[in-house]
Amino acid sequence: MLSGRNIQYELSEKTRGLDTGEIGVMHRLAQQTGLVEEIDRRLSVLKVHLPYHESDHVLNIAYNALCGGTCLEDIEWRRTNEVFLNALGAERIPDPTTAGDFCRRLAVPDIEDLMTATNETRLRVWAQQPAEFFETVTIEADGLMAPTTGECKEGMDVSYKGTWGYHVLVVSLAETAEPLYLVNRSGNRPSHEGAAERFDQALVLCRRGGFRTITFRGDTDFSQTQHLDRWDEDGVRFLFGIDARPNLVGAADSLPKRVWERLQRPPKYEIATEVRRRPDNVKDIKVIEREFEDIRLRSEDVAEFAYSPVACSKTYRIVVVRKNLSIEKGAQCLFDDIRYFFYITNDQKTPAPQIVLEANARCNQENLIAQLRSVHATRMPVDTLLSNWAYMVMASLAWTLKAWFALLLPERGRWREKYRQEKLEVLRMEFRTFLNAFMRVPAQVVRTGRRIVFRLLSWNRWQHVFLRGAEQLAGPLRS
Repeated sequence: MLSGRNIQYELSEKTRGLDTGEIGVMHRLAQQTGLVEEIDRRLSVLKVHLPYHESDHVLNIAYNALCGGTCLEDIEWRRTNEVFLNALGAERIPDPTTAGDFCRRLAVPDIEDLMTATNETRLRVWAQQPAEFFETVTIEADGLMAPTTGECKEGMDVSYKGTWGYHVLVVSLAETAEPLYLVNRSGNRPSHEGAAERFDQALVLCRRGGFRTITFRGDTDFSQTQHLDRWDEDGVRFLFGIDARPNLVGAADSLPKRVWERLQRPPKYEIATEVRRRPDNVKDIKVIEREFEDIRLRSEDVAEFAYSPVACSKTYRIVVVRKNLSIEKGAQCLFDDIRYFFYITNDQKTPAPQIVLEANARCNQENLIAQLRSVHATRMPVDTLLSNWAYMVMASLAWTLKAWFALLLPERGRWREKYRQEKLEVLRMEFRTFLNAFMRVPAQVVRTGRRIVFRLLSWNRWQHVFLRGAEQLAGPLRS
């Protein structure tokens, strides 16, 4: 079938093609949401704007990641591509060296101003959403290790696992997977350091956005009990994991049997066609054959009791999960084991099993962290802690623009339900899939006196969604 033989290459004179034909819509998105003006208004780094403004530098790094670039050096391919420049209506864009130098110019207040500019724009995007969007929101925090093989990067350190690099704090929204705040820290800093202050900032932002119910959620590293009373008085619902300390384990052991309830977890997925025979578990077979020691979960039970942490003056609800395990070696059971997992919350109404499932859903933030790695925001290509922090915030704009594009997709008309489902699919789409479905669409770029025309040269199953989004962005946003 692959019978092509006489293959020749010619350089076309009239047709000017671009492999990332959707970059025009992303640039229009940055303009229509007011991101460009917000960055220039709040970020003041350059003394003279000849020829670049602050927004040019920031979007240059973001667009590089949005087009599949993996490092600063990939900017060189775009700045020497005349069609790419025409697509953005630009005469030139900063080269990689200039981009790295701009990252070094930003101090802590400048990076904070850049995140503020992004979040102010985020409020305008949220304002376009339907009323049910503002019913509830969950703010999550977690840390990620950004390893580096460099030896001379200022601020790097070794983690407790022996990995050299930086330790990044990520504060995000669970419903939309939008990173609200990114904070770069030395590699040996604890996960929860500075998290309470960022939770407070995110709370103010979400209340300005109009959300009615706000939940704080995090793992055991973020159950900062000295702040729980203050958050409870402020009307915040919180749900944190809490370490299985001896006093909590003792309280769980002393609970009567009648208060324990079997925890039923929903299936991982629903079978759409018919039940098929599950293939043999090769891993289990090897574990039994070679008599490896293995831990198997037999059942889970859930209960609850009241508890007042030492740093709190109020009593809160502790939901405890008892995992009934068996320690096996080969085909023999050595002994049974019981382990407890605790969650602290001020929600007194939600059933305990639902609290557990909601707390476990926090693991979905790991997917957001993986997407930040996909846009190479955690690559740490510059030489200091602050410059790498600045680069991380700029590169993460690629993921933020993708989320905003999904949120701004219209869901009106007779096909409302279908449009809403497509909107959710784009919002939950991995960055690599978004790159192939929406960005890597070849197009002919024609630049005339007053227009920049993109003529799409291929088709995929997401093109009608893209065109609907492009039409939505053709006009101003709702105020």
